[in-house]
Amino acid sequence: MGPPSSALPTDRGAPERAASSRVGPGRTGLTRRGALTGLGGLAAAGVTGLGAAGCAAPESVAAGKVRMRYWHLFGGGDGVNMTALVDAFARAHPDIDIQATQLAWGTPYYTKLAMAGAGGRAPEVGVLHMSRLVGFAPGRLLDPFDLDQLAAGGVTPEQFPTDIWQRGRSGGRQFAIPLDTHPMVLFYNTEVCKKAGLLDGSGKLRPISGADDFVTALKAAKKATGAPGCTAETLGPDAVGPWRLFSTLYSQTGGRVLSADGKRLVIDDAKALKVLDYMAMLTGDGLMVRRADYPGTVGVFNGGKTGFFLNGEWEVSTFKNSGLPFSMTRIPALFGRPTAQADCHSFVLPHQEDRSGKPNEAAHTFVAWMLRHSVDWAKGGHIPAYGPVRKDPAYLHLEPQSAYRSVIDDVVLDDPAWFTGSASKAQIDLAGFFSGVLTGSRSPRNALAEVKSHLRDLLSTPDPLGGLGAAS
Repeated sequence: MGPPSSALPTDRGAPERAASSRVGPGRTGLTRRGALTGLGGLAAAGVTGLGAAGCAAPESVAAGKVRMRYWHLFGGGDGVNMTALVDAFARAHPDIDIQATQLAWGTPYYTKLAMAGAGGRAPEVGVLHMSRLVGFAPGRLLDPFDLDQLAAGGVTPEQFPTDIWQRGRSGGRQFAIPLDTHPMVLFYNTEVCKKAGLLDGSGKLRPISGADDFVTALKAAKKATGAPGCTAETLGPDAVGPWRLFSTLYSQTGGRVLSADGKRLVIDDAKALKVLDYMAMLTGDGLMVRRADYPGTVGVFNGGKTGFFLNGEWEVSTFKNSGLPFSMTRIPALFGRPTAQADCHSFVLPHQEDRSGKPNEAAHTFVAWMLRHSVDWAKGGHIPAYGPVRKDPAYLHLEPQSAYRSVIDDVVLDDPAWFTGSASKAQIDLAGFFSGVLTGSRSPRNALAEVKSHLRDLLSTPDPLGGLGAAS
């Protein structure tokens, strides 16, 4: 039995009711609205329906203030952290009437954002997973940022990792400003690893070099507990863990799934099979829990039953709150390169027919302020994308959140295509094939063949946005 729903990942947790909060003098708390759900349609893209560009009911603007609407998809611990940041921004900017709305994570959120942008009736600022940018019609569903306005707020391109910043560009313009990166990492139980002789003199995990060395560490952890040495998500109706694990290890071989323009399948069979054989061996030899859905993996690790946990870093708050003796590090380079699958929460400007003036200035002010103050956001495990914050002593003192920060230079986002990225149905479909490798229901070779066939079908399917996905 897994933990209660509160222990589900804040980045991909259960759907949340939409909530709108007006912060500022005289108004506190949240005003609940009905859940906002998507229309049936573009399932493969994870964006369903563009038939009606509906928006939330308008709210009145406080006298003498500039209205700035902000949509996001953060629930759980991330939602608490985001609300605190928005409240702090409101106190620091009494002239801006910020109206923050939380929408249901995943398809419902992206449906609503797409409809609003298509109708030109969008909020001033929204949140987008960076991996979704290509399929989100930069230039048509999104407006570009004014880099001069951001610079006036202390934010410039050279303050970000080059690869992450470039991923936010399209057609020579900047459509997404990264707030963070949230990679797959390696959690480890310090008591189990100490018993297994895997810690150094400072209580940190000894370096692991290569696939064989990792197997040795898992065997030592298994000997210490009598249970599999590691857990990771291997199954579930919406599981993405098997994809994240494959993507991490496959990227370490130097292989990629799609061409740089996202139009051709270029997966390297030999490299992919090497990784899939390794994944099958981990569960087949009892080194990793074979059948575990997401809540189950959290419960197993939180119960001290395994030495290691492969997952996104966002569960740090769960284990800190439970008092589990644990720490975190970046996933070792098992197949050559020290890369890890990741995504980036980013700020975007949903398309408005007449984006200009003080509301647009307020949007840029908000984005720049949030980046400069993102050390509080990092408490939830995400690595700040804004370079000065990663050097801030307040961030460096966060343990274990700052321990894996160097991976920001080695993160790998899904290859850019209209159907890829976080919260996309395609990502869940691909994870389903790799799930079979981990649970033993598919051979590595059969799973790879199914993945390639599915990707070919997606590549031959016209962009459901009808060509809107290309930058203007």
